[in-house]
Amino acid sequence: MIIILILIFLIIALFLSGFRSGKWSLWNKVVRTIITISAAAYFTFWFVERSVSQFLENSLAVQVINYLPQPIDFYIIRIQDGEKETKYLSKHVGQVRPEYFRIEYLNMQKSNEFWVAGYIGKNKLVYFSQVAVPNKNEDKIIEVKNYINNSLKLSAIATEKIEELKYDNIKLSIWVTLDLLLIFLNSVLLFRSSKKN
Repeated sequence: MIIILILIFLIIALFLSGFRSGKWSLWNKVVRTIITISAAAYFTFWFVERSVSQFLENSLAVQVINYLPQPIDFYIIRIQDGEKETKYLSKHVGQVRPEYFRIEYLNMQKSNEFWVAGYIGKNKLVYFSQVAVPNKNEDKIIEVKNYINNSLKLSAIATEKIEELKYDNIKLSIWVTLDLLLIFLNSVLLFRSSKKN
């Protein structure tokens, strides 16, 4: 994963900051500057891409409306046709308050179906439904009015995939936080050394 590779380079840059004197000091600073600027540029691009990528031209807009009397935490699992390793793609829609809605954008080019799962608290599944997508040009509105589970078998698969998504998100957030912290430390050290010069 490129985020871990960037972390390694940032650790090297931090280690190199201890060797500021000597004949290699200029090259040392150049290498540290390149690593820090490249890492900052990558994460800027990464954050922008993650923010904008959902608004795809051919994406299907899914509006989830919560009519239940309490906030529900919703997830969408997209089923990819003909895929084995990445058959299920999970997305966290977010917590939706009563009488409010959230819109999620799905790329349905290789899919004809998605599932919607709703939780109260961390692990209590209170809503599960399958949604077929016969027409990919028509946006979907999911109105959640009852506590239902349309399929115990499929909701068990959905719960497993959602747990995997949560675990992957925790791991990713740890790596990203470490990277951003090291970018900040390297930037401060570079700024200090340039200020002294």
